[in-house]
Amino acid sequence: MNLLYTLLLYIHILSAVASIGPFFVLISLARRMRTAEGPELGAYITTFRSSTRLVKHMGHVLVVSGILLAYMAGYAWDTPWIVATLLVMAGSIVFLARAFTPKLRQFSKPDYNQELLVQQLVRSVWMYLVILLIMLWLMVAKPQLW
Repeated sequence: MNLLYTLLLYIHILSAVASIGPFFVLISLARRMRTAEGPELGAYITTFRSSTRLVKHMGHVLVVSGILLAYMAGYAWDTPWIVATLLVMAGSIVFLARAFTPKLRQFSKPDYNQELLVQQLVRSVWMYLVILLIMLWLMVAKPQLW
């Protein structure tokens, strides 16, 4: 295996960890948001926003490194696990755009329901984690789906 491929694989794995890992922390953080007020709640919201932004940017690294790895390994683009991963990824992009930022913006409105918003954030975190773990399984197991 050549050095470039090994380096790309390392970058790909590191970006996968950075894309998935923060969501496990966000579950705990979101639960603390239920009772937080004032500056404490603001700090949690800022952390939540920063984490989702980090995940988004690491996702870009993940996609680019994945494309380069697939090309270097000689995989065809119609390989079932690649097609399935791309489909799930397209859904995850739409989900990510709708799951967090609109809900976090609601906290700045004067009549927001904190309990409901936190509940929605926790549900969104779990749903997105499932989506990410499905993509991780597809990339690791490389199943022959059809």
